[in-house]
Amino acid sequence: MDQTAETAEFDEFIRTRGDALLRYGYVLAGNSEDAADLVQEALARLGDAWPRVRKKDSPEGYVRTIMVRLHINAWRRRRREDLVAAVPESGRVDQYGDADLWAELQELPRKMRAVLVLRYYEDLPDAEIARILGVSRGTVRSQAARALDKLRIKRVLQEAR
Repeated sequence: MDQTAETAEFDEFIRTRGDALLRYGYVLAGNSEDAADLVQEALARLGDAWPRVRKKDSPEGYVRTIMVRLHINAWRRRRREDLVAAVPESGRVDQYGDADLWAELQELPRKMRAVLVLRYYEDLPDAEIARILGVSRGTVRSQAARALDKLRIKRVLQEAR
């Protein structure tokens, strides 16, 4: 396949799957700006590898794996600190779903959130999640169980008020 045809095929992939990748990035990162950064960086990496990746079963799976790894690397660099220049005066409208659910997920540590996103949003098996995150299957199961316990405890406490 010549370069022009490969470029056209890559452009078509971006047009057809770009919005879904942005939604996926939003679920991972928790805000539109970081989601857009994840998608942009992942697509740039995919563009470099497109001739090789397009021949495989799932270029989208390749991009999503890159996005998860980029997200975890950012988390490791920041060590859970979210520094902001100024506190916003009002909240933003959640354009991708239930704002209450997202607020609860946002309070989870990033690794737990990534496990829940991959398990319940992407519907991936534990072995695949373990491969993507670079951990054991047991770690995936324990992180998911702990995350769900934290969410349940928070709900019970809120209902008790």
